[in-house]
Amino acid sequence: MQRILIAIILILGVFKQAVGAQLTAVQIYSDNMLLGLIKENKHLSQVVIDDCQLVQDIEARAIKSKMPSYQFLWGDMLAYGVCVKKDIPLGLHYMQAAADQGLPEALEQMGRYYHIGKFVQSDIEQAITFLKASASLKNLKAQLRLATLYLDGHGSPLDYPQLYAQLHQAVTDDKKVHQDISVKLSSLAQKMPTRVINAAKNGKY
Repeated sequence: MQRILIAIILILGVFKQAVGAQLTAVQIYSDNMLLGLIKENKHLSQVVIDDCQLVQDIEARAIKSKMPSYQFLWGDMLAYGVCVKKDIPLGLHYMQAAADQGLPEALEQMGRYYHIGKFVQSDIEQAITFLKASASLKNLKAQLRLATLYLDGHGSPLDYPQLYAQLHQAVTDDKKVHQDISVKLSSLAQKMPTRVINAAKNGKY
């Protein structure tokens, strides 16, 4: 009888642990949630906070489902060695895949890397190509970096009005970013005729 009781107690203990594991299991991120984390640059830290429990799910959504948000996350994890073995070339491959699908944050990141020469050789022409695509999708970071490149003498003056229009319509509650936008708008305005500036303000570019 005592053995039976001990066996029952052990079974109940295992059952309790199994139920507890299910209750604490981390749910895979919805696409909208992950996009929000990416926009706030919290996607890698969230994977760490979740004790790396979702690595296989993330990999599957990046490789099999080819979801751009998960390609971007998986690429970042590989490039920085977060919860997986570090593999920069493969990480860049998935970042590029996300950019090819038009994810603004992936386009901005690839443009930034080519600008500063992170993981890849610096290539301003490539940087501008990625940043222009991201800027057209209302990515403010890309717009500001693109303005910096234009003001440093890179790119074509024919592209100034479009960027001016994008920055003129940009919205932010960050005072420092707002000030940066104002400075860059003023600097770009010095490189364009008044009629072109007015057209850009009216959204004609």
